Amino acid sequence: MAKYTVAYEKISHKDLPLVGGKNASLGEMIKSLGKKGVNVPSGFAVTTESYWTFFRENGIEKELKKILKDYDRESTKSLRETGKKARKAIMKADFPKEVEESIRKSYRNLSEKEPVTVAVRSSAVCEDAPDASFAGQFETFLNITGEENVLKYIKECIASSFNDRVIAYREEKKVPHLKFALSVGVQRMVRSDLASSGIMFTLDTESGFRDMVLINSIFGIGEMIVQGSVTPDEFYVFKPTLEKGYPAIIRKDLGRKTKEFVYKKGGGLLEKKVPEKKALKFSITDEEILTLAKWAVIIEKHYNYPQDIEWAKDGKTGELFIVQARPETIHAAKKENTYREYKIDTKKEPILTGIAVGEKIGTGKVKVIEDVEEMEKFEKGDVLVTKMTDPDWVSIMRLASAIITDEGGKTAHASIVGRELGVPTIVGTEKGTKVLKDKMTVTVDCTQGLDGRVYKGDVPYSVKEYNLDKVPKTKTGVMLNVGTPEMAFRASHLPSRGVGLARVEFVLAEKVRVHPLALYHYKKLKDKKLKKRIEKITVEHRDKKEHFTKELAEGIAQIAAAFYPREVIVRLSDFKTNEYRNLIGGNLYEGKESNPMIGFRGASRYLNENFYPAFQMECQAIKRAIEVFGLNNISLMVPFCRSLEEGKEIKKRIKGEGLKNTKIYVMAEIPSNVILAEEFSRVFDGFSVGSNDLAQLILGVDRDNAMLSKKYDENNLAIRKTIGDFLKKARKLKEKVGICGEAPAIIPGFVEFLVESKIDYISVNPDSFVQTVKKIHKKEKQKVNKR
Repeated sequence: MAKYTVAYEKISHKDLPLVGGKNASLGEMIKSLGKKGVNVPSGFAVTTESYWTFFRENGIEKELKKILKDYDRESTKSLRETGKKARKAIMKADFPKEVEESIRKSYRNLSEKEPVTVAVRSSAVCEDAPDASFAGQFETFLNITGEENVLKYIKECIASSFNDRVIAYREEKKVPHLKFALSVGVQRMVRSDLASSGIMFTLDTESGFRDMVLINSIFGIGEMIVQGSVTPDEFYVFKPTLEKGYPAIIRKDLGRKTKEFVYKKGGGLLEKKVPEKKALKFSITDEEILTLAKWAVIIEKHYNYPQDIEWAKDGKTGELFIVQARPETIHAAKKENTYREYKIDTKKEPILTGIAVGEKIGTGKVKVIEDVEEMEKFEKGDVLVTKMTDPDWVSIMRLASAIITDEGGKTAHASIVGRELGVPTIVGTEKGTKVLKDKMTVTVDCTQGLDGRVYKGDVPYSVKEYNLDKVPKTKTGVMLNVGTPEMAFRASHLPSRGVGLARVEFVLAEKVRVHPLALYHYKKLKDKKLKKRIEKITVEHRDKKEHFTKELAEGIAQIAAAFYPREVIVRLSDFKTNEYRNLIGGNLYEGKESNPMIGFRGASRYLNENFYPAFQMECQAIKRAIEVFGLNNISLMVPFCRSLEEGKEIKKRIKGEGLKNTKIYVMAEIPSNVILAEEFSRVFDGFSVGSNDLAQLILGVDRDNAMLSKKYDENNLAIRKTIGDFLKKARKLKEKVGICGEAPAIIPGFVEFLVESKIDYISVNPDSFVQTVKKIHKKEKQKVNKR
């Protein structure tokens, strides 16, 4: 007996051929994960048997074969004509009586006392597959009430399987047009129009880093995210420490949620402006973030595959629900263990910035397309510039060398499709369609973490690809220098032993932006313009000190999470006076030094009575990353520690701020550190050679002075001898010693010298990692052969 409809409670993953991927997943979750606390709204599937019966009894399949026979795959005009004829053939047909009755009966069962409001969505047999998501390709109909409307929109949903964009996408993915049937899901609506909704992934969507849950959230119904017309709130939750019971929300970014979708009277959705006061608040609470993340982990473990999940919060009951779950289609399917490195060669300032999607670079001529009707103007290799995209744009997105949009976040339609197609994409530029003009040549750079950059002209760049399975193992450790949190997830794929130098200066300059003492003394500031500027940056926080602690803690946590449980050595802030002065409000607290390189920096600064409150805030940020987020792989490093007295006092102060069990290393970058190596070893847990500063102090050269640049040479015999002698001392003392300066990466023979001197680890930038490992391996083999 034919099954025309099936309730979700009676569906499992085994029913995929009957109900399609989306419905099978919903049924499977209700059956298997409800007992684990995962909420999924009830509903029913209109099966593939209904689809084929509908097609067969109306002769639709034969008619579609004729229509598709004349389709010219190279012509946009032919695509439109073919789609229009196909949809017309479906819409003019009637459901067979037995199919219609089954749908009516299932809807009545779902409705109970009164007609229930539902969402009507596609669930194709080939949809949501790991190698083809069909993201947003078919139509979705929301806020649908009543039997007649449900029947009408089920048919509309079936017809959408021959939308122009779906035909083009099937061609792209080589999926036969008439081989796979469409099931339709009818699901009880969650009243997220009165609350919030969003998308989450069980990995980082840009790097493929698997230990993170990425949650996007907006006010109202979630279609607004897919459209990309708002930038959602974004949250990262670290799975390993979440599962140990830590509230591991390691990053929270407030979005630009200026609009929301709510119910429209009579059905469908209505766009509504979000009041400014509401828009400046997060759309879900920390407790809800953690609940969603825990559910995401449960779902991923059940399917044993990374997931792309949609969720919604009911504004009437306050309950959270999972409304869809499907395989993540970009990173999870990759089998090769390769690391591709793009390096742009320019000192130009970008003409436009936004949120980067992917890790590539693209160049081409700008084509600003304001409306989908203008798509025929687009040519292969152009850079697509538009306000935002929807599934109708896919046919030209696949031809683009890069995509730039005014609106959207990392889970907007343009981001999802750009990522899937491997096209470098920058979203949320706000003004791309105004700044960029037709026929202008631009280079689109998505290699700098989250910061997407658009440069004018054809900017040169290089691409290197490494097979990480072929990177040799070495006795000498190789660690990484990491400056930007956004780069950490990608760099974590390298088989390093951790991070030998995590710089916090980027977080201070790009995320905090305000001088720490201007935040500490915010209420006492008299400059109204300055206060207004600070208020705009720190709008999330009444207590402005919390802005500093939050941003720094999250930046450190992102690096530490990327390499967990490998050690991450965080160097305490090492801004010089001129760099601190450049922060907002810095001129109030920083004087002018003629030689900041050997001035008010490092341990001396931390212990200064006026600056000490800023240092306390820094310690509290690190403590939050360790104790709240559970990242116990963090160690600390003190830079520019001039004397033993400073070393003892700074260690005492760090421990006094609650960092009692944290390892503390010292930078060996001042001659006093080298001369008194034994004495410093009694204070600290190890050393990291800072060859840059050590060279300038031994040679008496200010490395910022261009006139003396030829005199500054880290390969000078005096430098090598100093480092060699220091390593001998350290070996006798059985102290751990690394190096994190530039010398190993840029000076020929320096790596070999360090290996010969038996250094414990060498820390280099990610782009130098593979070459450094090869040099070490070669040298170590030579040493073994000599014996």
